[in-house]
Amino acid sequence: MRCVFRWEASGGRCYEERLTLWRAESTEEAIARADEEARRYASDNGVRHLDFAQSYRLATDGRPGDRDEVFSLLRDSGLDGDAYLDRYFDTGEEHRSIVPGE
Repeated sequence: MRCVFRWEASGGRCYEERLTLWRAESTEEAIARADEEARRYASDNGVRHLDFAQSYRLATDGRPGDRDEVFSLLRDSGLDGDAYLDRYFDTGEEHRSIVPGE
């Protein structure tokens, strides 16, 4: 599951995308369980759950292993590759560590 949160203590400028894995019999069950956990996470951390969740069913029979895909999202866009990354993933506002030499 992918849920989105807003960190209010940052003045509302910081958002978190959080991925969690759930064993469930159906998408509906996974969403319900993830939503409950997301609300608890928000309460425990003083963040706001934005009531946004996306699910992805793993294509594995057991536990995820090396190279297993754990999330995928397709989005249509007329942007070229660099502009797409700048708009959605590398805006310069991310909280991240830079790997030396990258």
